[in-house]
Amino acid sequence: MAVLLYRIDERLIHGQVVVGWGNTLHPDLIVVADDELAASAWEQELYALGLPEGLEAVFRDVRTAREELPALQAGTRRVIVLTRDVDSMLRLASDGALAGAEVNLGGIHHGAGRQQVLPYLYLSPAERAGLRELAGTGALISARDLPSARRVPLDRMLEQGTE
Repeated sequence: MAVLLYRIDERLIHGQVVVGWGNTLHPDLIVVADDELAASAWEQELYALGLPEGLEAVFRDVRTAREELPALQAGTRRVIVLTRDVDSMLRLASDGALAGAEVNLGGIHHGAGRQQVLPYLYLSPAERAGLRELAGTGALISARDLPSARRVPLDRMLEQGTE
């Protein structure tokens, strides 16, 4: 599979992705699936500023990214796919497109209605439900901010922060 990492991270392209995951996975391409960012050329330029030479980023709305997913999965380029939120990743997973693929939760931060699950992960009841639905598509979900960190499986995450 040419897609090396599917990751949900509100910050999208940032140091943990480029340096932490990039130095381990050596991607050629980052695909950002985000409806708002796909419509903003100047924001795309800002996100792409910090990319090292040889690493390309493309910005797609979620529907287009979903249409391109089979080609990315079958291709020869080493790809990281990023979404800003659970709903966008769930839309990418439609029709079992991510069945058997590992989806990494990398950074969903404090916000209204969210409870802390891990130091870098806060989830609302709707996000918890979305993750359960995503797992129901066959995606394998875990949290890990960096490749060297301990992987936390979805069932353990959903038990935490529910008090």
